[in-house]
Amino acid sequence: MGRNANKAAADSFEDGLKRAASPMMTLFILNEKPMYVYKLSQELERRSNSTYKMTFLYPVLYRLQQQGYVIEYSQEITENHRTRNYYAITDSGREHLKFMLKKYHEILNAVDMVIKDDQKG
Repeated sequence: MGRNANKAAADSFEDGLKRAASPMMTLFILNEKPMYVYKLSQELERRSNSTYKMTFLYPVLYRLQQQGYVIEYSQEITENHRTRNYYAITDSGREHLKFMLKKYHEILNAVDMVIKDDQKG
C-alpha cells in the first residue's frame, strides 16, 4: 500500500469511529443540560482537546430526534424576539445513553483484550 492508501484507510477508520461515537457523545453532553448546536459543537471540540470536530451534527441530532431520544425547542434570546433552537435529552434518551455507554465499555474492553493478547506474542 502506498502512503495515500494508508492515509485514506486511516481517515476512513477515524471517520467510522467518530460516526459511531457521535450519538453517544451528543446524548452524554445533552444529559448535562440543553444546548443549541453551535454550543454543543464547541463543547465536543473543547472536551476532546480539539481532536473531535463535529461537522455533521445536524444529521446526528435529527436522527436522535426521530428516535425519540432528543427534543428540539425554541427559546427567545433577545428582546427583539430572536429565538434559538435548543436540543434536550428525553427520558428515553437517558435510558438509551446508559445502554450505549454499557455497550461502548464492553466493546472497548474486548478490543483492549485482543490488542493486549496480540502484543504478548
